[in-house]
Amino acid sequence: MEKTKRQIERDEQIYQLSTLVAGEFSLQEVLDKLTEAAVKIVRVKACSIRLLDEEAGDLKMRSTFGLSDEYCNKGVVSKNDTVIKAAFAGEAVVLDDVRVDGRVKYKEAAIREGLVSQLTVAMQFKGRDMGVLRLYSPKPMHFHEEDINLARAVASQCAVAITNARLYSKAIEGARMAEQMRLAGVIQRRMIPERAPQVPGLDIAAIYIPCFDVGGDLYSFHQLRENSIDVAIADVIGKGIPAAIMMSSFRGAVKAFIDTVGDFPAHCENRDKINCYKEIVDRINRMACNECRDGEFITLFHAAIDVEDMTLTYCNCGHEPTILIRDGQVTDLEKGGLVLGVDRQAEYEVETVKLKEGDCLLFYTDGLIDAANFDGELWGKERMLEAAKKFTSESAEQMIQDILGYRRRFVGLARQIDDTSMIVVRVVRR
Repeated sequence: MEKTKRQIERDEQIYQLSTLVAGEFSLQEVLDKLTEAAVKIVRVKACSIRLLDEEAGDLKMRSTFGLSDEYCNKGVVSKNDTVIKAAFAGEAVVLDDVRVDGRVKYKEAAIREGLVSQLTVAMQFKGRDMGVLRLYSPKPMHFHEEDINLARAVASQCAVAITNARLYSKAIEGARMAEQMRLAGVIQRRMIPERAPQVPGLDIAAIYIPCFDVGGDLYSFHQLRENSIDVAIADVIGKGIPAAIMMSSFRGAVKAFIDTVGDFPAHCENRDKINCYKEIVDRINRMACNECRDGEFITLFHAAIDVEDMTLTYCNCGHEPTILIRDGQVTDLEKGGLVLGVDRQAEYEVETVKLKEGDCLLFYTDGLIDAANFDGELWGKERMLEAAKKFTSESAEQMIQDILGYRRRFVGLARQIDDTSMIVVRVVRR
């Protein structure tokens, strides 16, 4: 009858172990409760849990019950220890007398602690070694099969608890990072103009579509005079937060250089627009060279549109050429030079193009044409031009929506991997 009662008690205690893992406890609380439960279930003096530190190659004491601080800090336990290796190989290692067993490294510490017998079992999850659980007895004790099974049950619950805690920690960190990325995206989009400026004689619209929360695309407008505007569109190589940080820094630099140098004609009275624009681009390139590391660079298309004298002055720094559509004919505006941030001594060409009423300018980043469908086929520049030429008589805003509509038909619901930015400028009657 006593044996049956004892068995019932053990069954209840084992059930309580499983509820510990599912309860709302921290990992340390669970481990501490498991070591205490193991001592009570098996009726031994003490229990310890050590977790494997793969980087250090040893096992760190994580939880104990019934052991002194002196014994817990007795020294390093290596994963190459004979007993540990046997436990990780699947063996339940029983040491009948640690005082004389040759496999014991810290015999004097065990004697001072009053320990005699020891049982070691591994904590493993899906074949991965996580640590060991040890039971200690103050007298010679031959651990029976039932004791070993109970020790393995506790070790198994420990492994599950540790795994769940680590996964939960990663989930919390992932959620935190996702929220930080979302907020970073909100802040970044504040840097992108919400609406295009109104300039007499021009119809301007723009759109920015990030493929992630944050990205490396940029466009900006800077009013030079009532009838003159600066347009910049750029793409920082890379994705995510690094590209976004670099883009933010670059945006501020472009604006500062334009404010300092490029306010035609106030700061360019003794220089023509071409030389003035060269100076702006040279300064931006030197700044980019200071900021960019190996493999990093920035593409930029920078232009000033003057409605008064109907000219476009531009420099293309390795960017997708802006498209000039006139009477159904397409011209790539390619004059410029190397991408920014690679060569401090790079030379850049600046060109001035005459505009006329009805002209349409399409500025874009490569994400527009590099969009791919489910077969991996790119939408491409030719399809983009075919669509753009159909809608030059519409408003700039409607033209952007129609171009994106054509692209959407081609790519369907395929996930894109690059940001899309687009600006349309139409020269209209003043």
